[in-house]
Amino acid sequence: MKRKRTILQHILSEKQRFEKLKEGGVMAGKDDFGTTKYIIHAEFEANGVVERPDVVGAIFGQTEGLLGDDLDLRELQKTGRIGRIKVEVHTKAGKTYGTILVPSSLDRVETAIIAAALETIDRVGPCEAKIRVIKIEDVRATKRKYIIERAKEILETLMEEEIPETQELVEEVRKAVREMELIEYGPEKLPAGPHVPFSDSIIVVEGRADVLNLLRHGIKNAIAVEGTSIPETIIRLSKERIVTAFTDGDRGGELILKELLQVADIDYVARAPEGKEVEELTKKEIIKALRSKVPAEQVMNELFNKGKSFYEIVKEREKETEIKETEEQKEENKQITQQRTVVKANEKIVKPLKVLQPNYKEFEPFIEKVKNSSDPIALLLDENKNVISEVHTRDLLSAIEENESVYAIVFNGIITQRLIDVVSEKGVRYLIGAKKANVVRRPIHLKVITFAE
Repeated sequence: MKRKRTILQHILSEKQRFEKLKEGGVMAGKDDFGTTKYIIHAEFEANGVVERPDVVGAIFGQTEGLLGDDLDLRELQKTGRIGRIKVEVHTKAGKTYGTILVPSSLDRVETAIIAAALETIDRVGPCEAKIRVIKIEDVRATKRKYIIERAKEILETLMEEEIPETQELVEEVRKAVREMELIEYGPEKLPAGPHVPFSDSIIVVEGRADVLNLLRHGIKNAIAVEGTSIPETIIRLSKERIVTAFTDGDRGGELILKELLQVADIDYVARAPEGKEVEELTKKEIIKALRSKVPAEQVMNELFNKGKSFYEIVKEREKETEIKETEEQKEENKQITQQRTVVKANEKIVKPLKVLQPNYKEFEPFIEKVKNSSDPIALLLDENKNVISEVHTRDLLSAIEENESVYAIVFNGIITQRLIDVVSEKGVRYLIGAKKANVVRRPIHLKVITFAE
């Protein structure tokens, strides 16, 4: 029984190999065939048990002298034009089946003649046999197909490997450019953006990586404290410039913020979203955080006296703003509704009334005065339209700080976001200038007007 099982397993394995060869999966012998052009695939059946040497002997013996000296298999094999003949055999029910592979480097016609000659063999050893040519495989075509498929794989691998390398190269170049822009400022050699030496407003961050991230997104007026101890350079700058402290949204950021508020003259406070660091923020997150900055005085009062966190202060401010906007919108809607309900007694159709535009004629004399002045001047007015102070535009910020109860400002200059922030904190109601530039946020209580309006 054990012997029968072994024979059965051998027959099945041989049959699988035979089927594979029959289906044409032969680049199996490509390594052995060298310069072969064609491979003759044939199968045989013998009415008896024969072995491989019997089949090979029958091929050479029964074709000898059949095709002349030029196509004699023995001579062709000696010269290498016919390769080593491969024969696979298996036995079943007293019969022998198998496959024959004949590698040929002859041309197509001569190879076809050799293939036809194989089918003339009618005996293998002592048994009757029959050989049938299945196909003649063009090895070069198979090689070409293999080359195409392999080239596709190589190209795909190359693309997968090269593209990330290209992206890394671009990122390395960008990083190098950013680091070239980075400067060292002050005796402590603090990491800073290239605009810090001459910008009238600066952003104080925690470390070098924060400055680099802001540089990446086009913000070039940041400087780092580089540690928990605030350098003298930062303290000195805070007295000369408008300073925004921009710290991480973690416990460390809060500690540095508290120290900054105590030792430096900070004007505004901005922080990264809770749990995030400035160095990992996207451009959108950076802009949003800087736009949501809070005056330092309010932060100090709430933070030190009431124990509130920065984020609680921001939420309260946003809520107050929403309430004010809602109330103003309701009032505006109410006025529009009242205007639309004004109708004549006998009319059935309500005629819409024109919404009156604000009248700024009361400021025209002051506008003409600053426009006709030989020097760029600014006029600070009180609520009764009396001139409190007349200064050069370069001294406007200091004049605003020195004068209380300023109701309106008329000046022959450009209205900037920084100027809006300063006058808003002072409770100014009207800001009138030649034109506006880079204004992204406008307080509700402040009317910003240009000469053209």
